[in-house]
Amino acid sequence: MTMTVTNGEVHSVTANGGLTINKPFKIFVGYDPREDIAYEVCHHSILKRSSIPVEITPIVQSDLRKNGLYWRERGQLESTEFSFTRFLTPHLANYDGWAMFVDCDFLYLADIKELRDLIDDKYAIMCVQHDYTPKEATKMDGAVQTVYPRKNWSSMVLYNCGHPKNKVLTPEVVNTQTGAFLHRFQWLEDEEIGSIPFVWNFLEGHNKVMEGDHTSTSPKAIHYTRGGPWFESWKNCEFAELWFKEKDECVNETKK
Repeated sequence: MTMTVTNGEVHSVTANGGLTINKPFKIFVGYDPREDIAYEVCHHSILKRSSIPVEITPIVQSDLRKNGLYWRERGQLESTEFSFTRFLTPHLANYDGWAMFVDCDFLYLADIKELRDLIDDKYAIMCVQHDYTPKEATKMDGAVQTVYPRKNWSSMVLYNCGHPKNKVLTPEVVNTQTGAFLHRFQWLEDEEIGSIPFVWNFLEGHNKVMEGDHTSTSPKAIHYTRGGPWFESWKNCEFAELWFKEKDECVNETKK
């Protein structure tokens, strides 16, 4: 696993002949050692389809602990190592520009430029505002499934890292605040949270592609939130074949 992967910078000439450098779009992906393959496939699916420069960095809890950025004890209801570390995204981006956080259990089917182009500077964050109550008592490899307001909103977030409100998200706050404060974005007013179409956080087993409306309901990013096909008990979940196809491509390219 590499720490940061970028597909370079794009140089463009402005109308007056000046040279501008488009900085890579920063993407932070939640990493859990028991889902290493999920991270690799998510990472591959973004890079493969991106027409813009991106910089992908896994959020690795052990590294954050070594660097003194994370010291919180793991709670019993934390199903992954990035349950809380995700909220360090603005800090890791130096509170500058826009950056995305995404769970590792995503598979991207569209160009990340389409998502980046939805960014609106008037918001502090933007996300898919799901109304989601899971039916299962457990998920993944037996982890307890929890139910709370704004469930899954924090699984894919575009952060306006330079927004004054997001400066609240210091390591101290991320390490000490409650799950409710963080996952429900309680440092923000409702009107500071922008909405993104659900197809960018398409919940496997919950969201549906509507017949007659494939264009606006087909997933651009599948979120295997109940458990992905890398877990034995979820290997036959919906869209499993797409994930396995991407995994085979990813593994074959790594071998080369």
